[in-house]
Amino acid sequence: MIGFHDITDNRNIWRMLSAEFLGTFFLVLVGCASVTGFVNPASVTQTSFAFGLIVATMAQAVGHISGCHINPAVTCGLVFSGHISILKALLYIVFQCIGGIAGAAVLRALTPYEALGNLGMNTVDYPVRPVQAFFMEALVTFVLVFTVEAVCDERRTDIKGSAPLAVGLAVAVGNLASTEYTGASLNPARTFGLAVLTGIWDNHWVYWGGPILGGVTAAVVYTFIFRARKEEEEEDENS
Repeated sequence: MIGFHDITDNRNIWRMLSAEFLGTFFLVLVGCASVTGFVNPASVTQTSFAFGLIVATMAQAVGHISGCHINPAVTCGLVFSGHISILKALLYIVFQCIGGIAGAAVLRALTPYEALGNLGMNTVDYPVRPVQAFFMEALVTFVLVFTVEAVCDERRTDIKGSAPLAVGLAVAVGNLASTEYTGASLNPARTFGLAVLTGIWDNHWVYWGGPILGGVTAAVVYTFIFRARKEEEEEDENS
C-alpha cells in the first residue's frame, strides 16, 4: 500500500513521472489557451471540448507509460481503489503540479501582454458561494473519476470503444456543466499552476477539496458497488 518498491525497484519510475509532467503541461497549456479568447470570445462549448480532447489525446499518447492520470483527483481516487501506491501517488501529484506550473508559464509567455487577463484561472464569482462551488467541483469530478475507474476495470470484457475518448468526454461534460459555476477545474494541478502564475489564490481550497472529495468518493463507490465481479467475468467468457 505504501509502495516503497514502486520507487526503489521500478526502472520506469522516471518515465512515468515525465509522462505525468508532460500530460499535465499540455492539458494546462492547450486547455487554458482555448479560454483566453483575446481575438474572438471563447464559448463554453469550445473550451469544454478543448479540455476534453487534450485529455483524450494525452491519454492515448502516454497512457501506456503512467496511466495518464494528469490530475491529483484522479490519482487520489486510484489510491483508494488500489490501482496505485501512496508513495507513487505523491510523486505523481508533485510532477502534475510542476507540469501545471510549466504549462501556465509557457501560456503566459505566448500570450500578448495586453490580453493576459487571468489566463483562464478558475474563480468563484458572485452569486455562486464557495460551498456551492465546492460541491459542484466534487460532483463533476465524481463523473470523471467514475469513468476512469470503469475503463480501468480489468475484469470487464465489454469495453469495445476507446478508453481515452471516454475519459476525454467525461472531462468535456464536466466542463460544460460547471464552467458557469466554478470555471470548471476538475483538476487541482490545473488551478494550482495558474494560481502560481497569476497570484490569484481566492477560494483555492475549493479546487483541491472539491475534486479530491469527488474523486475519492467515485473510486470507493465504483470499487464496492459497481466493479465487475468474478462471476460476471465468467459469464462474459461463456456467452
